[in-house]
Amino acid sequence: MIGQVTSGPGSRARADQIDAILGQESRRYTDGAVAGLPQAWAECDLIVSHLALGATTRILAPLLASKTTDPGVVVIDDAGRFVIPLVGGHGGGANDLASRIAAGLGATAVLTTATDAAGVPGLDTLGWRWTGDVAAVTRAILDGEPVAVRRSQPWPLPPLPATVSVLGPDDPEPTGLIARVLVTDQLTDPGSLPSVVLNPPSLVPGLGCNRGTSTTSLRRLLEQTLEQAGLALGSLAAITTVDAKADEAGLVQLAADLGVPLVTYPADQLATLEVPNPSDAPRVAVGTPSVAEASVLAHGATLLVEKQRTAEATCAIGRIPARGKLTVIGLGPGSRDLTTPRAQQAIRQASVVVGYRPYVAQVKDLLRPGVRIASTPMGKEEERTATAIQFAREGNNVALVCSGDPAIYAMASPTLEQGTEGIDIEIVPGVTASLAASAILGAPLGHDHATISLSDLHTDWDTILTRVRAAAEADLVTVLYNPRSRTRLHHLPDALAIFAAHRPPSTPVAVVEEADRPDQRVTLATLADFDPDVVNMNSLVVVGSSTTRYLPAGTGRTAMVTPRDYHWMER
Repeated sequence: MIGQVTSGPGSRARADQIDAILGQESRRYTDGAVAGLPQAWAECDLIVSHLALGATTRILAPLLASKTTDPGVVVIDDAGRFVIPLVGGHGGGANDLASRIAAGLGATAVLTTATDAAGVPGLDTLGWRWTGDVAAVTRAILDGEPVAVRRSQPWPLPPLPATVSVLGPDDPEPTGLIARVLVTDQLTDPGSLPSVVLNPPSLVPGLGCNRGTSTTSLRRLLEQTLEQAGLALGSLAAITTVDAKADEAGLVQLAADLGVPLVTYPADQLATLEVPNPSDAPRVAVGTPSVAEASVLAHGATLLVEKQRTAEATCAIGRIPARGKLTVIGLGPGSRDLTTPRAQQAIRQASVVVGYRPYVAQVKDLLRPGVRIASTPMGKEEERTATAIQFAREGNNVALVCSGDPAIYAMASPTLEQGTEGIDIEIVPGVTASLAASAILGAPLGHDHATISLSDLHTDWDTILTRVRAAAEADLVTVLYNPRSRTRLHHLPDALAIFAAHRPPSTPVAVVEEADRPDQRVTLATLADFDPDVVNMNSLVVVGSSTTRYLPAGTGRTAMVTPRDYHWMER
């Protein structure tokens, strides 16, 4: 729950803006900050104070208890220019909230935590449960001291400085270590050095039980099973069971107490899975010979601990395989303000960035210290995608960057075609060149349209001509990607000749070169007078339909417009 403590009409209006930015309704405290801030402190996870920083600090100071339990507090100045996390920057979520609010308001987020200033990820911000001396280990990382991160499985890590060694389970530690980080779902002794233990959410206990089994009994069985196997309670990802137990009070409460979802599976699905210890009792009771073991397998986990039982319940433990992640990211047409916030965040989180050299250079300011870069020249798409997939399979968080939208003449399809088994994959959309060009020209894509690439590198020329002819005959506005190069000189004139056979000579044809970049250039013409020599590989050509027109659009500007209504000229 987010609470906002306001102090007048102006701050109430800004609180409404913040609700719109966050996409949720906050709880409001409008009866004065002296009463409102303590009330919000008791009731909310995050607080936005529309009060001076000093006043907010004085009111909240007596309430401070622990960084692990205090809510996050963000302060916004009266003019809405600065957003300042005061309390709970990392663990309380105030830094993230301040960044989101600042981005929406066009304000500046003033982040004073050392890791944010240095671009180093906070060990307590990874979304994993942790124990240990975060302050000492973080200080060692920031000071450039030798620190080791040992993973018992190849879970993806954020980018880390060069002084941090990432080790596998059996790799020897470098000499002279000052601190260590252990990434594991096993019970472990961190040793004498300042250490942090991170528990990735990898363990899945499957539980079956008699009707009415208490939460206490279930938790006792779960904890005993984990401890005997040397596994960490902090690494639980979910609790699984059969759907007949979806409303079992003890299971529901246990999942809530542990902060994990209760995931159920139909009995007929569980009954199809081979398990080491089937039983007649659950077959009679709920329709499957296995609940605990089968639900673990149904969740995609590997069985680590076979069924353990008491008189009331059964428990099995599985591990979700560690998987690297590959995010294919569209950067948009070139300008930073048309690179989406989701794309920028994914790049900041990546430990490896792969892409065509100019595109990697375009986002260098977003890269954190320690990021590995694998850039390739033009024409190496297959090599590029293979490299990105391999890095992900090695347990990295990989960003594969491309221009425009990754699914439109870009890297999404070749990545998926190569095969991405064993990794998680996400496609982050971008503003593709046709949308950028359309916005620059006005509204040429206001009605049905097609996009066709004139490059015959991956498609034979006869097929391309067939598609151009179909678009021309259908009277579709057509965006021509890859219209011309030093060696492909006849392609664009051939395509335009097909359009000219189906559309009047006055049909608008426009070129946008270097869209949304400093060297942007726009050429407006018609089919009758269009000169293909003005086009190069950095251009996009837009051929209008029979209803597309050039219209005045403000002082000295002409817009290319395709109306939604074919009969607009008759009105």
